[in-house]
Amino acid sequence: MSELQPVSQLQQTAEPSLDVREIQFWLDKAVAWGQADSPDTQKDTCLHLNRLRDFLQQLLAHINNMSSTTETMKRLPLLGQFLGRLCWNRYVTAAESSRGLLLQCLWGLYSEDPSNAVERKANQWIRKVLCQLATEEDDAAAQAVMKCMGVSAKEYHVKVLRKMVALLHEKVGKSCSSLTNINQRCSCDSILATSEACVPLVTCPEASPLIGALLQRPVTCVSGALSEDLLDALGSAYSSQGLSLEEQALISLWYHNLSSLEEAVLCLLESGTNTESTLQKLEQQVAQSLLPKASAQHCSIFLVVNDIFRSVLKQAEGNNPVKFLIQTFTRCFLKEVALLQPQTRVSLKAFFPQSPPSLLAPLLIVPSEMPQGAWRNHLNWLSGSLRRLTEEEEEEEEGAGDSRSTRGHRRVFEAWFLLVLCHHWVQVAAQLLVTSGPEDSGPLLWLLTFYHHPTNRGHHRALQLVRANEVWNHLHTLFSVLPRPLPFDRLQSLVTLLLPQPQQPSLAPLLGLDLLVSFAVFCQLPPSDSTEILQTVVAQSGRLEEAACVLSSLELTRNEGSRLSSDRVHLRIEELQTTITRMHSNTKP
Repeated sequence: MSELQPVSQLQQTAEPSLDVREIQFWLDKAVAWGQADSPDTQKDTCLHLNRLRDFLQQLLAHINNMSSTTETMKRLPLLGQFLGRLCWNRYVTAAESSRGLLLQCLWGLYSEDPSNAVERKANQWIRKVLCQLATEEDDAAAQAVMKCMGVSAKEYHVKVLRKMVALLHEKVGKSCSSLTNINQRCSCDSILATSEACVPLVTCPEASPLIGALLQRPVTCVSGALSEDLLDALGSAYSSQGLSLEEQALISLWYHNLSSLEEAVLCLLESGTNTESTLQKLEQQVAQSLLPKASAQHCSIFLVVNDIFRSVLKQAEGNNPVKFLIQTFTRCFLKEVALLQPQTRVSLKAFFPQSPPSLLAPLLIVPSEMPQGAWRNHLNWLSGSLRRLTEEEEEEEEGAGDSRSTRGHRRVFEAWFLLVLCHHWVQVAAQLLVTSGPEDSGPLLWLLTFYHHPTNRGHHRALQLVRANEVWNHLHTLFSVLPRPLPFDRLQSLVTLLLPQPQQPSLAPLLGLDLLVSFAVFCQLPPSDSTEILQTVVAQSGRLEEAACVLSSLELTRNEGSRLSSDRVHLRIEELQTTITRMHSNTKP
């Protein structure tokens, strides 16, 4: 820095709270202490540390009362030289209290958004000073302090870093001040600067408390925004497993940083659709991802997660592993919402803005919250409502332009997407079909067919419905009265319906298996007889993996509510799962 100028420049137009004689005194002391390193100078420095701390406290208050760094430098033009001299004095910086005040003064001068050359130069100098104080091992002052304290370079720098972090942590914890003086700085002004300073420290354990506090600090004004560089660095470090964040800090990172949230969802999709993972493991994996918890706490996070799921299903509506993952996520999400305090919950309508409003509540309600005797009427209403939507779409396709046709497609897709999320009602429909007759099976079969064939590609929905009805008729006959031996023709016809048909639109494998598993679980036949039918059909159709998934999904849903479960049903599911597992073991080489 340039040669010191007369002290009058330091105090010109200074605030009345800063005594001119005090300023003169401390500037002279700073110059004198920096020009000699004799025992007398050391003694004099130590004797004046308490008074220096008091002065620095006044100076800090003065800086914080200024509206900008430019104004501060106009009133105290040599303030930078004064603070700089003290920062290089090892006896001043060795004292915890004076070092802390010096650091706070420097942060007070840092401009969040520098508007001129003075503020840009000041920021550059402040970063250099802080970096050298905290990290530079060959700094002469630091080396001298280490020698006096008898500590290693690593221990010294860790301690300095911890002190800096503690000071900044305390400052970050202060809420936004509603200032009456428009010329006074908002307490949020330093948040951006603090977050920028943390960028090189994201993987440093000592900085973890400060980073966590920054992420979880409520954004109460525009001045409290975090640095995008910090958020990107945190996201990159976390994805490469170079960073460990507490639950709420990670959720806050997703809330602030879209790219890190998107990466977390895509990682879950990639790992959660692994065919070797059971649905029980999948549920554990989804819960441990924290995405359901984050989505329950922040509606904006849920909307992003759900939009990614929506996009994936648009590309592949028949991707069953993705469906299972989405359904598992929805179950976990609704559990997390139920755990929230009523005053912190957001209306479910806010989470599903694109879903048809008339279908939202009827689909989101779980079967265990409704009398079992009301299930059939409820499902008949759902089936009728969805059917009207699809018929309106077909009418618009025939007699309207592209825009109206597109709107119709969107409405039907959103209704189907909501049905996928609320898969429990599809399972209940399959269960009720076990005890249904030809006169009341129609709406339930239509709902099941729509779930597995939503887009009516090539206008094949009517044909799919006919084939679904054939599967139901075969199952109804097989599981009603069981003659001995098993009727081969009926079994073979059923197996044929479950296999792909050449030059014909195939029935979705899981549609037939949903019905088969439901009949095996809920029929009145002895368990050994229903197991024999399931085993024979699954073995001949080669649908072993799909049958295991349907059983696991049914088991998870039954465990959600006690009103859905019974000892008889659980025993049947366990016996069928044991059979499927044994068959799977026998097929391995």
